[in-house]
Amino acid sequence: MSESIFARPEVIWFIIGLVLLLLELVMPGFVIFFFGIGAWITALVCLIANPGINLQVVIFAVTSVAALLVFRKMIQNKFIYSKNDKSDAVEDEFTGKEAKAIADFGSDKKGKVEFKGTSWNAESGSDIKAGQTVVIIKKDSFKLIVEPKK
Repeated sequence: MSESIFARPEVIWFIIGLVLLLLELVMPGFVIFFFGIGAWITALVCLIANPGINLQVVIFAVTSVAALLVFRKMIQNKFIYSKNDKSDAVEDEFTGKEAKAIADFGSDKKGKVEFKGTSWNAESGSDIKAGQTVVIIKKDSFKLIVEPKK
């Protein structure tokens, strides 16, 4: 009798891996990808040797978690975002936006501004009056560099 192709464990593991890799395209997080790789490694081991089902599950679990721990951060930093992209995104959230001065301050005195409902320490090269609208020039850690709105 001829054996069905779906009765072979390497084909089943390959299909599981393919489904997991395709599922990664739909679900965010970049985690499922490594379980797909683990399934493909298990399929490769099943093709070379004939391990029992218990050993197949162990191989799948160990290779998936090992790949996740070793490669996830490296791949995210290389392909998904770089450090420059992250800092630019944070800068763009503040730079050019308007805030409201809470108290008087200027070049000789630090002050506070309200931005998006939060009070921020602020500095300016110009004199700023309480209630005045200011434009954020730059974010420096927990301090905003501002100038009066023209």
